[in-house]
Amino acid sequence: MGMVLGVTGGIATGKSTVVNVFRSLGFPIVDADVIAREVVEPGTPGLSEVVSVFGTDILNSDNSLNRKKLGTVIFSNKQKRKLLNKTLSPFIKKTILTEIEDKKKESPLVIVDIPLLYEGGYDKFVDQVAVVYVPENIQLIRLMNRDNLTEKEALNRIESQLAIEEKKKLADIVWDNQGNIQDTKKQVENWISQNGFFKV
Repeated sequence: MGMVLGVTGGIATGKSTVVNVFRSLGFPIVDADVIAREVVEPGTPGLSEVVSVFGTDILNSDNSLNRKKLGTVIFSNKQKRKLLNKTLSPFIKKTILTEIEDKKKESPLVIVDIPLLYEGGYDKFVDQVAVVYVPENIQLIRLMNRDNLTEKEALNRIESQLAIEEKKKLADIVWDNQGNIQDTKKQVENWISQNGFFKV
């Protein structure tokens, strides 16, 4: 019996660290961030749709998406952020679900790496959800350091997602990432062996 495991967390809580443990062990990963970039590549219906909603100001001179400009627009405006999600979610969802089905054929365990898993309603497409957790005060410091943001900018980004404490309550599995990378890796490896999933 195969399992589709959704892995999520908050921004800068260390989700990538956990996903990389699965990747290094050979488990297939469906990466929502990669898919979200692919659906707005030049010439895609996704990019055309975004331009029709937000205008050509968000394009570079070569007609590719200027992510920085779009990021500035959506992180400071909740309505515009919702509008972008609504515009792109059908393209992203279709690709994610197709990839899940494809990867289920090749492995007993498929990892779905989705930052906005609960926000996007993806919990109904996975068998279990694991949340990578750190308290919000640590999340804030890590995000400010990682992306060189002011406290206000970092808080805006954190508040654009469901609070990490809420995600923790909803999760089937919580991996605590307050310690070092080795501690987190051990928690993940223990879960893999307890559930009988071995390297594919």
